[in-house]
Amino acid sequence: MPTPNEIVKTMMETDYFSQWLGITILNVSQGSCKLEMTVRKEMLNGFGIAHGGITYSFADSALAFACNSHGQKSVSVETSISHTKSLIEGDTIIAEAIEEHQSNKIAVYSIKVYKKTTNEVVALFKGTVYRTSKTW
Repeated sequence: MPTPNEIVKTMMETDYFSQWLGITILNVSQGSCKLEMTVRKEMLNGFGIAHGGITYSFADSALAFACNSHGQKSVSVETSISHTKSLIEGDTIIAEAIEEHQSNKIAVYSIKVYKKTTNEVVALFKGTVYRTSKTW
């Protein structure tokens, strides 16, 4: 069976949206991962702050990598986010995904997104995934 790092590397090879976000994988282990990215100009909305979809997508990528790290192909069935602070161009953020619950078919993850320089939480994300019978 492939390692969590091998699984995430394979996922990233064809995950063009995560590539566009500029995600760097800092750490992956079974049921968790830590990612980093920097907010770019084309990610800003009309208020000059990061579009909410940017932190949402960043956290969703962390969810995908963490839940697939066990070697069982998994897909999200429900996600939600609370945005707690705005981001501007140049902000570097970290997403940390942690497995909260796992059963044969369902797993639940919490993802904290925070500024790298200040550790201020900018978003809290929760994801529930379906664990398929397919393996990596």
